[in-house]
Order: sequence, then C-alpha cells, then structure tokens
Amino acid sequence: MSARAKIFVALFSGINVGGNRIVKMAELRSFFEELGFGDVASYVQSGNVVFRSAKGEAATLAKQLEAAFEKKWGFHSRIMVRDLGWFERLVAENPYPEVAGEPTKLHAYVLERPPTADEVARLAEKCTGPERFEIRGDVLYLHAPEGLGKSVFANLISRTLKVPATARNWRTVLMLLAMAGRNGGA
Repeated sequence: MSARAKIFVALFSGINVGGNRIVKMAELRSFFEELGFGDVASYVQSGNVVFRSAKGEAATLAKQLEAAFEKKWGFHSRIMVRDLGWFERLVAENPYPEVAGEPTKLHAYVLERPPTADEVARLAEKCTGPERFEIRGDVLYLHAPEGLGKSVFANLISRTLKVPATARNWRTVLMLLAMAGRNGGA
C-alpha cells in the first residue's frame, strides 16, 4: 500500500441477522485482502470492516465491493463506505452529546444520500414517542431513551424515510472511529 492510501470503513447491511445470510468475519477480512485492500480489520459480526485503499473514492469502492460480495456469497448486501474524515465528522457533530455515555440508546443511521425536506418532514410526523432524531447531511442521529429494541419509531425510519440506510449504535461508531484512526495514523 502506498503512503497515499486512505482509510475507509465499510458498513454491511443484512448479514448475520437472525441466523440468516451468514458471513464469517475471517472470510470477510480475507475477501477484502484478496481484492487488494490493506490493513483490514473487522468489528463484531454485523459486518463492519476498516481497510486501507490507495485508489478509489467511497462511492466507487461501495459499488466494487457490492458486486464482488454478491458474486462470492450469492446474495446482495448494501454496503455503505465512508472515509476516516467522514467518521470524525459523524462523532464531532453528534447533536446529543449528553447521551453519548449511554451508547445503546444513541444510534447513527448512515444514509445513502441526504434526505429531502419532504422526506424529513414525513419522518418527523411519525416521531411521537420518547425518541428524538436529527439529520445532518447523510447521517440520522437517533436517541432512543428506552433502547432500540423497544422503539416503535426506529422500526418506522427506513420505510418512512425511503432512503437506504444502515444503523450502528454509538459504541460501534466510536470503536470504528478508533480502529480507523489507528490505521490512519501511519
């Protein structure tokens, strides 16, 4: 890998959920290495991979990874790829710093694109419980004080917003930033 390589994080959707679409993390790491990426590391079983790439930008890498993944495993997984700087902004722009110490109650939804004003307004109409959310660019921050599992609103986000997304709790967000930062320090 050249010194000009950038650090990226790939966030997979729909793998290893409820015993379906099983992908072992060791196999996933090998898959990234076979594609020529360096400093590959994974975090938990839901499909989070930190890697270094000397060529390509996030959107191009996502398309490349999705096509190669589907060819290898035989099913589609939407993959959001973001760079280290994006993750640094995600954490710095957290609108709910007072709940960052409760990482299972704070979530970041990585959106494929920033939603329109109409899409956000439609979602806001559905937020009638204890939850609160804020969208900053292509991130939806969700504070679910009773946890994501008990949140009726959380289950409405994807189908109401209609913007492809994948969610991670704050503990995962912070761990991925730390992993990417260690890789980026070289």
